[in-house]
Amino acid sequence: MPITLPNDLPAFDILSDEGVMVMSPGRAAMQDIRPLRIGLLNLMPKKIQTENQFARLIGATPLQIDFQLIRMSDHESRNTAADHMQSFYRTFREVEATGEKFDGLIITGAPIEQLPFEAVTYWEELTRVFDWTQSHVHSTFGVCWGAMAMAWHFHGLPKHDLDHKAFGCFRHDNRAPASPYLRGFSDDLLIPVSRWTEVRTADVAERPGLTTLVASDEVGPCLLEDAGHRALYVFNHLEYDSTTLKDEYDRDVAAGKRIAVPVNYYPDDDPSRAPSNRWRSHAHLLYGNWINEIYQTTEYDLMKIGT
Repeated sequence: MPITLPNDLPAFDILSDEGVMVMSPGRAAMQDIRPLRIGLLNLMPKKIQTENQFARLIGATPLQIDFQLIRMSDHESRNTAADHMQSFYRTFREVEATGEKFDGLIITGAPIEQLPFEAVTYWEELTRVFDWTQSHVHSTFGVCWGAMAMAWHFHGLPKHDLDHKAFGCFRHDNRAPASPYLRGFSDDLLIPVSRWTEVRTADVAERPGLTTLVASDEVGPCLLEDAGHRALYVFNHLEYDSTTLKDEYDRDVAAGKRIAVPVNYYPDDDPSRAPSNRWRSHAHLLYGNWINEIYQTTEYDLMKIGT
């Protein structure tokens, strides 16, 4: 079954060309089924790239997905055209006012991880989003800074600055093979990492509401389950495209910044060679398992979510 996207959203043609099943809203309305409503609260500067990455993953399941794009109300994007934002995004304030509910919500990262949470200009509204999910979203998936922010809000889980950027592809261990979110996972897996902060194993252990599902001896916890808030927190980037780390590296080199070659990413650590994607299958497993778990547990009557 397809993911429902507006015909003129860039992701529609991009994913169609990749073989992902996509469907226009008009065609979807003719089918006598209830699609899962999945929102993307997109905090990343490059909105279109991020839309493509997550739509690709959640559009690969056997279920029909109604994909909704959401942005913070008073934060204007400087990296994405205004007409794109006006055509395809609603503000959280608009969504909140309708009283509508979602089967799932993804909250992305943002390149502000070294700021204290409370110093972020939209922090007050974002905490309102977190609280709103408890009555209006069946399952929430926080990613990178979005995950750190949500874990801080609900559990006081601190983030710590690193003395150098965790950058590259790192081996992670499957710490909870019986978890429904890790069905089909290998015992270990390679995951892209790109961050200047971390959460620590000792801090997670002090918070009984959090369960570690995937972690690395080198870069710490990666995937946590927060059952009490019906949420998952992933601090690394299984959704990344093959060249995302390359793009970040090339950007920093061109800007004259001190940046190490991403660890275990290029063949023989040689930036002149094309990187290979060695995490794609686990990315599809994780987001497919999340969608399946939502499907198995959500209310058929969407408005009963959170009641």
